[in-house]
Amino acid sequence: MKAIGFLSFGHWTPSPQSATRSAADALLQSIDLAVAAEELGADGAYFRVHHFARQLASPFPLLAAVGAKTKRIEIGTAVIDMRYENPLYMVEDAGAADLIAGGRLQLGISRGSPEQVIDGWRYFGYRPAEGQSDADMGRRHAEAFLNRLGGEGFAEPNPRPMFPNPPGLLRLEPWSPTLRERIWWGAGSNATAVWAAKLGMNLQSSTLKNDETGEPFHIQQAKQIRAYRAAWTEAGHKRAPRVSVSRSIFALVDDRDRAFFGGRSDADQIGQIDENTRAIFGRSYAAEPDRLIEDLRSDEAVAEADTLLLTVPNQLGVDYNAHVIEAILTHVAPALGWR
Repeated sequence: MKAIGFLSFGHWTPSPQSATRSAADALLQSIDLAVAAEELGADGAYFRVHHFARQLASPFPLLAAVGAKTKRIEIGTAVIDMRYENPLYMVEDAGAADLIAGGRLQLGISRGSPEQVIDGWRYFGYRPAEGQSDADMGRRHAEAFLNRLGGEGFAEPNPRPMFPNPPGLLRLEPWSPTLRERIWWGAGSNATAVWAAKLGMNLQSSTLKNDETGEPFHIQQAKQIRAYRAAWTEAGHKRAPRVSVSRSIFALVDDRDRAFFGGRSDADQIGQIDENTRAIFGRSYAAEPDRLIEDLRSDEAVAEADTLLLTVPNQLGVDYNAHVIEAILTHVAPALGWR
């Protein structure tokens, strides 16, 4: 039933306590962890994108490198902030990375979340249209990206080109024919989940969403997923959609796990994303495997999703993170329907 992968934020810090002290460490260790996860039998290697931070940023060189070093595992993002993106250039980058990976890219995009600087997208040369918000701009960039992924020609060819052109209007190259079906939208609200369904995007729902009903996080997230699936059916799409949820889950199977994460399970938290948005943050899970299985079976959103992304503490190093993934796959995942 479930696909299970990892999600890394790719933090680094020049601290003696960190196993990831530089940007080079974060990038190279991300590749190594994807290779290790594939060897363990995990289904996906996903990476978060943040700007102006000591975290992974430009995703496509990393995705291409992971694609070249692996053979089976899905490779994705969760998510790329579309407020910062040139949609046409992104079509070329995404197409190239997907072709290198042999069609394994699962590209999560979104309107973005609060960043390290104020209106960081303006330093990249973007600004919302008159009367629109930065969220509107992110969705507009996403729609432009989706439109060009279809492969239809739109650019008028030069009548005296340097190299011969195919007939008709030209499309962006390199083009990956099936990538359009592997685009996911990271939805923070029920309304944007419905919007994503109408546009034929898969759904990524993380450990944070708008607090729309005051109910526990997993119940609100499950309702978001059901609303998304209903909108998908109403839109008449022919293929089945995919839905992922992210969770911080640690199986306590040895002394290292207990030292790092023993007693770390917590309750949902409420916070403010900005002055207009109240958000709910999902709890973490850390317990012995039997207890984890019981807790996760009670998580309605995990039950609704077909893909589970495990957020990993990347600064603890590749070996330990591979252990975290292996412990879940071995002791917990089979009871949740994996394999």
